Amino acid sequence: MKSAVTTVITAADAAGRFPDISDLKAVKVSFDRAAARMEAAEKLASGIDNVTADALKAVYSDGKYDLATRDKCARDINHYLRLINYCLIAGSTGPLDEWGIAGVREVFRTLGIPTSAYIEAFSYIRERVCVPRDMDQQAANEFKDLLNYLINALS
Repeated sequence: MKSAVTTVITAADAAGRFPDISDLKAVKVSFDRAAARMEAAEKLASGIDNVTADALKAVYSDGKYDLATRDKCARDINHYLRLINYCLIAGSTGPLDEWGIAGVREVFRTLGIPTSAYIEAFSYIRERVCVPRDMDQQAANEFKDLLNYLINALS
């Protein structure tokens, strides 16, 4: 799995050099943001089932999507939130890239669930995050950045 450290080391190694000062600064920035990422990961982990249920209710309450896809969508929303949690801990988008984004449109098409349902769910979650009720501003920014990353990948 990619992290800020493994990304820097891999890039330097591929270039046949030791990590330079700019590489080390990138790692330091990641470490500086670690406390906020851990707060977001902890808050998400403690409320993941409620966040999933709230998003699902928001997406399926207006009758726009077939209720037969609701359970699959719930499972997938929860799965993606877990991947976001892993990304917060790792400090990179590696878990989403490796386990959640590659081939996602084909999978959803096969399951008969429009990607728009997921985009709406993750957009709802992003808009629902409240500072300071849910987490502090920097933690919310870290969480929202990953939600935006996922939304853009699904779009």
